[in-house]
Amino acid sequence: MPRLVYSLIFYLAQPLVWLRLFWRARKQPDYLQHLGERYGFYPQSAPDRLLWLHVVSVGETRAAEPLIKALLEDYPDHSLLLTHMTPTGRATGGELIAKYGPRLIQAYLPYDLPDACGRFFDHFKPVLGLLMETELWPNLIAAAKSRQHPLLLINARLSARSQRGYRRFSSLIRPALEALHSVAAQTPGDAQRLTELGARQVRVFGNLKFDVTPSIEKLELGAQWRKALGTRPVWLAASTREGEERLILEAFARIDLPNKLLLLVPRHPQRFTEVAALIEKYQFSFCRRSENAFPESTTPVWLGDSMGELPAYFAVANLALIGGTLLPFGGQNLIEAAACGCPVLVGPHSFNFAQATNDAVACGAALRIDDADSAANEAKRLLTDPQALQAMRTATASFSQAYRGATAKTVALIGEVTTVLQTTN
Repeated sequence: MPRLVYSLIFYLAQPLVWLRLFWRARKQPDYLQHLGERYGFYPQSAPDRLLWLHVVSVGETRAAEPLIKALLEDYPDHSLLLTHMTPTGRATGGELIAKYGPRLIQAYLPYDLPDACGRFFDHFKPVLGLLMETELWPNLIAAAKSRQHPLLLINARLSARSQRGYRRFSSLIRPALEALHSVAAQTPGDAQRLTELGARQVRVFGNLKFDVTPSIEKLELGAQWRKALGTRPVWLAASTREGEERLILEAFARIDLPNKLLLLVPRHPQRFTEVAALIEKYQFSFCRRSENAFPESTTPVWLGDSMGELPAYFAVANLALIGGTLLPFGGQNLIEAAACGCPVLVGPHSFNFAQATNDAVACGAALRIDDADSAANEAKRLLTDPQALQAMRTATASFSQAYRGATAKTVALIGEVTTVLQTTN
């Protein structure tokens, strides 16, 4: 009954869903592409032997690359379907298809409507489904269960805040969690919270993002930028969210540091123009990466309005502030920064990646700050103290190496499940 009520509400909400699509398409027209797929209508044919991995957007798709590579190697007679929910995720998946070849295919995951989910499974018939992080869609999971397609929740995370929200809908979420074949959690805390909500067969494997190797090409690009900038101090604000850029620009203006450069990189591409207008409002001269412009010695702000270049930005920066942590968005992940050897500052709101953030702070790879002003103060202190900055950089390398291995554990779990499936079939 709870799932029936949920489905009816979702059907009734479809006009609002369309309004949201058209609203987002004002800045990202690609939201109006492949609309049929969002309702389970797929033009491409489905391979006979297919594994399926759901990666919502850019971050999840990049985090899954080591797993994608391993699955393509370990299952040479299977194809691998990537599903997404955003155009940027799909574009990132397209880059992986170009890299790994035609056995990797992609589509949008349908909205969580019973008929749409049914069409998805009836069309693709995956041998096994892998859901990344916290993708708990009741109708999707129910459709998989009714068709005997086992699902695993991998790289699973659940903050205490999200757990409280899910508890209000336990009659809907518990059956979904109970229907999953297995859960591979990032941390013991995630495992405990998921188990309390109803998940079974929960193991702790760590975070797949630690196994991601930054693009050598992007790291070399960042090194070229670094050489061109010389000793100029670069403070990177990475993956910033709404409202944070204003705080950062105001704090940056108060940093008394000659030749300072702020590299400002908004998380969402649809906000690039908005952030450019904000920089102009604060009367900073700036240049845009999208225009292939490079900051002159008198240019104080560089707008990183490009996609897929965070490794280059981390490589050129002396120090990074992790976006989404100044305001209560829950924060972006600092693992990529650590993999690139970039020390980081983290604001008070990091509940999306609490364990990784706490571990980074504990080992000296990251420094916790209270607000934008304290971030600017710490940035000035560290940018004028090469020894302290080098100590953090050394700690980031140790932190990044210490937590690797989640991919191998996840592949082993998938192997266990597929072996059982072959035995029973």
